[in-house]
Amino acid sequence: MSVERIEMPVENLAFGMYIAELDRPWVGTPFVFQGFVLRNAWQLEALRKFCKLVRIDRERSDPLPESYFEGRAPTVAPVARAVPGHAPAGTGTRYVTMQEVEQELPMAKESRAECRKVLQSTLESLRTGETVDAERLKRSTHEVAESIKRNPDAMLLLVRLHQAGTYELTRALDSSVLMVTFGRFLQLTEQELELLGLAGLLQDVGKVRLPITLLHKKGVLSADEQELARKHVVLSMEIVRAAAGLPGELAELVSLHHERYDGSGYPRGLSGSAIGLLGAIAGLVDVYSAMTSERHYAKQMSPSNALGILHKERGKLFQEALVEQFIQCIGIYPVGSVVELNTGEVGIVIAQNRVRRLQPRVMVVLDQHHDRLRPEKILDLIREPKAMGDEPYRIRRTLEASKLKLDPREFFL
Repeated sequence: MSVERIEMPVENLAFGMYIAELDRPWVGTPFVFQGFVLRNAWQLEALRKFCKLVRIDRERSDPLPESYFEGRAPTVAPVARAVPGHAPAGTGTRYVTMQEVEQELPMAKESRAECRKVLQSTLESLRTGETVDAERLKRSTHEVAESIKRNPDAMLLLVRLHQAGTYELTRALDSSVLMVTFGRFLQLTEQELELLGLAGLLQDVGKVRLPITLLHKKGVLSADEQELARKHVVLSMEIVRAAAGLPGELAELVSLHHERYDGSGYPRGLSGSAIGLLGAIAGLVDVYSAMTSERHYAKQMSPSNALGILHKERGKLFQEALVEQFIQCIGIYPVGSVVELNTGEVGIVIAQNRVRRLQPRVMVVLDQHHDRLRPEKILDLIREPKAMGDEPYRIRRTLEASKLKLDPREFFL
């Protein structure tokens, strides 16, 4: 053990400290990484929930006053939801959840189905050389954004569970919903949300002009194939720019979803603030969506594993603060996740708790023997419903969706 490791009560922690060890096993906690720098309020809340003492590695901590490591740090406050290049929290648009997820689901399903139909029609029109119906695209995107503004969890749940259809359709809808949801979380304007929604739908539309054999190839692409595949960005820009009635700034936004913070992206190799906030959102969401979607060329990842990869790339491929904000937006237990409770029962996360992210709403579908539970029961963990005696229900761990032994779509679709 490093001589620089200091045992400290959780109540004395300060942001910037490196959490090296817990007073319990890492397994069973919501932490993706065994060792991390304390950066935000949900990490602190999780530590307070699961631990009393931790060990701090001074060498890997940010530079902090000596008094902090002596347990005399000022009270830790939640980090601001500000993102470089954007107005700080409190100056943006405030969105209020207006409906419970169960109330919003029917409207979300209708909006999503219409958007899917419009997108499919758009792709078919482009393949046959017809023009894009911009007004219909904007209307359907508006309805999806309206649903997300009322309650983002309903649309996120549908996106997470509904993987039917072609990869192109599924990915476009997934990206659009995630981009609007993240924009809502960052308190962007309504106009920006709808611009992000359109970008998510259309940023890969140029692929309709690439060879099908290239798009469906399994395994690693050759250098020539990679160069050809990258042309979809420019092709998407051309299609969007040529479509009368779409926002003038949309083509530029579509061009940015493969640019990276460190300049390693394409087609222009932009870096840092040159990408802009909306472009950075598009790139971050595109990668997360790809990793968590069913793909013919790579294995589908769980949301937690995908978030772990994004976390490792913070400060390199993606701006650090934006990654941390995205993780907070998606949540420790993302909507649609399959979780095992401390009773052994298994459920599906149906709604986030925006204040206490370790305590979402869960629909319990399997009993402690993993047999089908009829009827299902819904637990709002923030209310601390009792599981056994005085012990409240809590989430023990996340599970791969394949271990659910039933199709969760039957409950919501």
